[in-house]
Amino acid sequence: MPPILDIRGLRKSYDDGFEALKGVDLQIERGEILALLGPNGAGKTTLISTICGITMPSAGTVTAEGHDTVADYRAARSLIGLVPQEINLEPFEKVIKTVQFSRGLFGKPADPAHIEKVLRQLSLWDKKDSQIRALSGGMKRRVLIAKALAHEPRILFLDEPTAGVDVELRKDMWEIVAGLKADGVTIILTTHYIEEAEAIADRIGVIAKGELLLVEEKSALMARMGQKQLEVQLTEPLDAIPEALQSDKLSLSPDGSALIYTYDTRGERTGITQLLSKVAAEGLVLRDVVTRQSSLEDIFVGLVHEDAA
Repeated sequence: MPPILDIRGLRKSYDDGFEALKGVDLQIERGEILALLGPNGAGKTTLISTICGITMPSAGTVTAEGHDTVADYRAARSLIGLVPQEINLEPFEKVIKTVQFSRGLFGKPADPAHIEKVLRQLSLWDKKDSQIRALSGGMKRRVLIAKALAHEPRILFLDEPTAGVDVELRKDMWEIVAGLKADGVTIILTTHYIEEAEAIADRIGVIAKGELLLVEEKSALMARMGQKQLEVQLTEPLDAIPEALQSDKLSLSPDGSALIYTYDTRGERTGITQLLSKVAAEGLVLRDVVTRQSSLEDIFVGLVHEDAA
């Protein structure tokens, strides 16, 4: 089955010569959640804006369900919902009217049952007759999602959906995203929160300086690029690593109380058994042994720094 969203050689340049997107290729499968990570200015919002038709591409193509987003704009755009970063809502309008209006913009006939379903799904039904100005920031963000879902899109873009909300509400939003996926909606989100991508995404994309560095399944990325650290905690601190233990994989903690051994999870042998035998042979007494898996944040920072080098 072809991807629901197919991006080929997408470029965006400006009159001053700045190239915000540099030949992005990306295929997004139906029903998946793709998290796009990148530092400020990496091109995340430009990519979304270009796909959604807010910004015209300088080169390349984007198709949604086979519809070209430039040549067949109306058909393509009807398949896409966008939740922007900025909360820009009419403060004196009622919630339900705001969402109904968004549906009408796409030429869709009135469908009270669908509007009720969306509002209930987002825990907004009891606020349907409230004015936007009376809502909290988190509720306003939910209204933005409701507006984006009003015309029943199959592809939903969430541009920094949990920016500025507290941890509890962020987790609520993750549950909302999981519910949308269960309904068959394909979701692409940009985020600065590494734990957000780690918690809900099926695949991770990393973008920097307008280039897509990689797109990979989250679990495969963690397995391929992740490293583990074994922290051998000692009963007595060391001033230096004994000569017999010196290795480029072994370091001493700042206070000298632990040996830090870094190893690749992909290796056939970790070398841990040999290390512990050497530690015992040196007469060092262990207090505890702790392992730590590299997080997605470690991997992300490493990739971006590597690209900048």
